[in-house]
Formats: sequence, structure tokens, C-alpha cells
Amino acid sequence: MKRQTFWNDLKNYKVLLLMLTPAVIFYLLFAYLPMAGIVIAFKRYDYAGGIFGSPWNGFDNFRFFFESGDAFRVTRNTALYNIAFIAVNNALQIFAAILLFEVGGKWFRKIIQSAMFLPYFISWVVVGAIAYNLLNYDIGTVNVLLRGLGLEPIDIYNTPAYWPYLLVLVSAWKGLGYGTVMYLAAITSIDTEMYEAAEIDGANIFQRIMKVTIPNLYPTVIILVLLAVGNIFRGDFGMFYNMIGNNGILFSTTDVIDTFVFRSLITSNDIGMSAAAGVFQSVLGFVTIMLVNYAVRRYDKDRALF
Repeated sequence: MKRQTFWNDLKNYKVLLLMLTPAVIFYLLFAYLPMAGIVIAFKRYDYAGGIFGSPWNGFDNFRFFFESGDAFRVTRNTALYNIAFIAVNNALQIFAAILLFEVGGKWFRKIIQSAMFLPYFISWVVVGAIAYNLLNYDIGTVNVLLRGLGLEPIDIYNTPAYWPYLLVLVSAWKGLGYGTVMYLAAITSIDTEMYEAAEIDGANIFQRIMKVTIPNLYPTVIILVLLAVGNIFRGDFGMFYNMIGNNGILFSTTDVIDTFVFRSLITSNDIGMSAAAGVFQSVLGFVTIMLVNYAVRRYDKDRALF
């Protein structure tokens, strides 16, 4: 069969391509055109010359970023937090989706699903305020209860060791509903005849989950994990900044690349160094997604993104 040309494809799928046009325009305007600003990372930026008129300074901005002593710390924190988020969030979301699918009636499922989805719509500003009112040393609800029970209060905002656990917990709480909906949709699309056949063969509910549900979730899990891995070096600025703010005591365990770049830009006004940190972040993300996609492709090419 003769291979169709590009123009034949364009003619045959013109309606679908037309529907795709808004998304293409959006990414061209807000993702690809701004990439021209990458040159700031290689320039000594001044306001008079602007982005393209400022003098070049090679890799000096990158050298300053790495010699500052913060590059390894913020990169490590960003990667480790995102690995924890991916592992914990996906595990809880799969568990919740299976639980909703197997347990309870229609109305019970809707009520629980809505309750889990609600935190997703709460702003990180509000979440940060809730956390402060719960964890504050003097007036926080947790410490008020501890004092009432005759126990010593916990100085959470001055103890960095607590925050990796708190941030993972808050991220899981906020994203549970959204991820559960996606996994629940994948579960409901599984052929019911597979469950019926397993039940006829004498499989109990746990065996059906392990032998039918979870294996059929693999493609969805792989796609969602691959998409998440692409942002493994990109911290959730809203979460980290609103939960931590400018509390320097906690930076050793909570500072990520995004908050470091923002703080560098605000405090030192060093646009070149901030841009260099952003480029470093993007390159790491690109390399990571390519490596992970290559590994998945070697294992099963049908489940890779490309």
C-alpha cells in the first residue's frame, strides 16, 4: 500500500487538526517563543541593553551558581522530594481508587470521591495558613493540645527534620482526589468479563485485585509516572513557598531550585544567575525524561511516550 503524503493526511484529518490548533498556538506562544530568553543565562544582564542587547559573559552565571555552594543542595532536595511525591502519591491514589471501586455503593462512592477531591481546589496560600495555625509553636492547635495534655510543645518551624515528612504528607493529601479519579477511570474501563472469569475460577477479592486490576493499571501508571518524571527537577513553587516562606532555618531540607531562583532574583536582583539556575533545571528535566523513556522503551516500547 502506498504511503500517504503529508498533504493527504492534512486533508483527511483536517477537522481533528483544526481542533488541535488552539493547543498548538498556546504552546507556541507560552512555551516555545519564550525559550529565546534562554540567552539571559549567558549574559551580564542590564536594563538598558535588554535581553538581546546585554553583553555576553559566557558561563560566568553558571559558575557563580555552582560555586555558591547551593547548587547541590537545592538539586538534591528537588529530586528527592519529587521522587517521594511520585512514589507516595501514586501508591495512595491507586489504593484509594481500588478501594472506591470495590467497596461501597454508588452514593457512598460519590460522597467519598467528592470529599477527597476538595483539597485539590484549595489554594496553597490557604493550605499554608492552615498549616501555620496548626503547627505554630505559641498558638498552633497541635501545641495547644500538647500543652493541655501536659506534654512538651514541638517547635516545628525551627526544626528542619520534620519538614520532609510534613511536605510529603501535605502533597499526598492535596493530590489524592485528582489522582484517584484518573486511576478510577482506568479501573472502570477494564473489561468486566475478566472479573467474572476470575470469580468463576474461585478468586477472592484480593486475588482479583492482584491478578486483574493492578496488571491492567500498568499502562496508566507508566504514563503518569513518565509525565511526573519530566518534572522531577521542578519543585512545586506554590507549595514550598507558602509552606516555608523565607524561614532560613528550614532551607537545608526544604529549599528547592524554584524557591532558590525566586529568592535569588528578589534579594540579589541577579537575573543572569537566576536564569542560569532555570536553564540547569530544564536541562536536567529533559535528560531525565529521555533516559526514563528510553528505559521504558527497552522494556516495552508500546508503553513508552515516544
